Amino acid sequence: MNDSDTSIGVLRELVRHFVDERNWSQFHAPKNLSMALAIEAAELMEHFQWITPEESHQVRNHPEKHLAVREELADVICYALAIANVMQIDIATAVEQKVRKNAEKYPVDQFRGRYGPEDPAPVE
Repeated sequence: MNDSDTSIGVLRELVRHFVDERNWSQFHAPKNLSMALAIEAAELMEHFQWITPEESHQVRNHPEKHLAVREELADVICYALAIANVMQIDIATAVEQKVRKNAEKYPVDQFRGRYGPEDPAPVE
């Protein structure tokens, strides 16, 4: 499996099958899944805590660190997919609508290369 050849639907079904085989649906209330997702996101952040932004880019060049980040990111995504399954949220639609909403909220002419309209543009 790879990103180019695998749909979100296939990933959702992979997570659904994993959960169903173990009869874990009984534990998968949206509350519990959202808490688990937050915990996994915190575990992902731990790999970047106390290092500089430049050092964080270099993690990809360290196989053990890169694998650990990959596994935590997979946990985050699996919980997000489980939430989508339980809440019956179409992820593609949700993402497309959110990006459209953010595009309106953050127009390119005001935010290109900056995080706020009043912030100075970065020096190039």
